[in-house]
Amino acid sequence: MRRFIMMGQKQSLRCFSSSARSVMSFGDGSHGALGLPSSLIGLGGDAYEPTPVPGLPSDVCSVSAGHYHSLAVTAQGEVWAWGRNHEGQLGRGLLAPRDSWNVPTRVEGLNQVKVRAAFASGVISTAIGDDGSLWVWGKSKHGQLGLGKGISETVVPSRVEALAREKIVKVSLGWGHALAQTEDGKLFGWGYSADGRLGQVGKALEVFPLNSVADRELSSSKLEVAENMVLKGIEKEKNMPIIWEPSLIEEENGVGIVDVACGLDHSLVLCVNGNLLSGGSNIYGQLGRVAQDYGMVPVTTSFIPISISSGLGHSLAICQVESSEAIGGATSIISWGWNQFFQLGRAGPGSCPLAVKGLAGETPVAVSGGRAHSIALTSKGEVWVWGCGKSGRLGLGSSTDEVEPSLLEYLEGSEVLQVASGFDHNLVLVAN
Repeated sequence: MRRFIMMGQKQSLRCFSSSARSVMSFGDGSHGALGLPSSLIGLGGDAYEPTPVPGLPSDVCSVSAGHYHSLAVTAQGEVWAWGRNHEGQLGRGLLAPRDSWNVPTRVEGLNQVKVRAAFASGVISTAIGDDGSLWVWGKSKHGQLGLGKGISETVVPSRVEALAREKIVKVSLGWGHALAQTEDGKLFGWGYSADGRLGQVGKALEVFPLNSVADRELSSSKLEVAENMVLKGIEKEKNMPIIWEPSLIEEENGVGIVDVACGLDHSLVLCVNGNLLSGGSNIYGQLGRVAQDYGMVPVTTSFIPISISSGLGHSLAICQVESSEAIGGATSIISWGWNQFFQLGRAGPGSCPLAVKGLAGETPVAVSGGRAHSIALTSKGEVWVWGCGKSGRLGLGSSTDEVEPSLLEYLEGSEVLQVASGFDHNLVLVAN
């Protein structure tokens, strides 16, 4: 199992083939995260089916969807960005005109490094150089830049010097916290440390404000209510503890880390020995347990995780399963957490990790979670979507929610290499 995990990780950091590739996008386009001109989208600015993003090089190797913006990395080691830029997360400075946000543009401040991977949150962007260096840009009062005490803004990519002696292979970002794993399996965290989303770093385990929200608000059928809850919670977080520079997280007891995933306010950590740890807010059951245990605590499950992902308030894992439990194959997607809009893709208690049965007969190789939807790629190159369909974020041509995984038929016949979800939009990398 260990060898399989490590191979999967390396695959995500290099070009998939020598053929030309293109990026397609669909979903909410209100922030320009689709990278599509008005002539290719509807009057509302949304795309209800996968649509090619113009203006990108033909050698894109990987894509990343931030909450409201998008990144692409090319074989030449360039990073291209488009979407929301209120915080300078596009690397163009804060004065870039609003009508240019949807135009993919190269991030110029990375000329000194060949980038092999990029990752994004709501307010910042990050890039990993082929030497393992970590670069960040954007604006965050939450310490998410990791550049030192009180540093909350950098409009040009800046190296995270606290990690200069480490070789970073992956970064995952929540709204106010970040996790990074190294080539030799260490785990670092920085930003807001409330609820133990950074483990025991800083020994600051204050309760995240959203955990005190009344249950009646959670039962609302309106997606906007959930968003407002998050924004109110973030406002209340101003006095919460901040870890300004990357700090070593040691709850894995030295066994080594092979994957990390951050939701909005929770964290998932996959260890070499197959143990899956979770920490942070548990308001939706996204930690995979009923109790709110602070710090990084093992998720109790009979499945063997291979890779992990996270949406706003739900968690996803591709797992090996016993033959008697397999849903059509040796691997299945397991989901838990917030399920108000069917983003778990299955019935049953949200706090309990359970298999997504609607993918019977399929072998998932990648899964990604958005605000209230999920998207998966199978070994056949098929793309499956489920959850909230608002603004076309499922790519099925409508705004209808999908209770179980539905095949994205528009992409049938395409060689899909990667899928990625932002809050309300999706990116798909295909070979031409």
